Amino acid sequence: MELSILLEYGWVLLLLIAIEGLLAADNALVLAIMVKHLPEEERKKALFYGLAGAFVFRFASLFAISFLVDVWQVQAIGALYLLFIAFNHIFRKVIIKKGDEKSKDKKEKKQSGFWATVFKVELADIAFAVDSILAAVALAVALPNTDLPNIGGLDGGKFLVIFAGGFIGLLIMRFAANYFVKLLHTRPGLEIAAFMIVGWVGVKLSVYTLSHPELAVLPEGFASSFGWKATFYTVLILIALGGWFLSKEKKDELTSAEG
Repeated sequence: MELSILLEYGWVLLLLIAIEGLLAADNALVLAIMVKHLPEEERKKALFYGLAGAFVFRFASLFAISFLVDVWQVQAIGALYLLFIAFNHIFRKVIIKKGDEKSKDKKEKKQSGFWATVFKVELADIAFAVDSILAAVALAVALPNTDLPNIGGLDGGKFLVIFAGGFIGLLIMRFAANYFVKLLHTRPGLEIAAFMIVGWVGVKLSVYTLSHPELAVLPEGFASSFGWKATFYTVLILIALGGWFLSKEKKDELTSAEG
């Protein structure tokens, strides 16, 4: 494999790890809220089932989409879905934050039993898996093909980098979620930036869809052209830097929370 291809794959893998880390922290926070009403032992079991379900659903989602990734209708649905979850999350976070918090308080009063909670956790896992795999596929789909044999309907190199990103996301959810939750607490703008990146990745998948030979709205090679790749990664880095530097650090609140 050529050095340039290795570097491109390595760069995409680093991006996947960063995005997966922030999304995994958000997912872990949601799961923690869902199970917090359970006794400690049942809470641990519910989270274990949640982690196991997350692995199964992510692998199943990746394997299923590997057969469908070249179908432009699937690409279009994936792009629209990524754009929807990005805009929906940012809208709820920025525009209707107070109303959302009130609805959360109401939901927390309706406590479910153990198996009902596990069921809700698994449903959440399915949604998280779809979000994660679609974002990873959108990033990796325009990578150059490798000499590795196809896995499912996807080039082996692309499949492995997507799988590695998803698996590392699960490890982060299991072992490093507390650090990322703390990071999101001290730099709340990072959560909005993460979903802006998800939306921008949705734009990337849209460009790839519009470049599909059956649509030909854009030239077929546009999605893998140097100009578009440079534009995509420049904007992505600017979003990440903006999320970090424009986010007001909440040191006082974190200190009081730890105390």
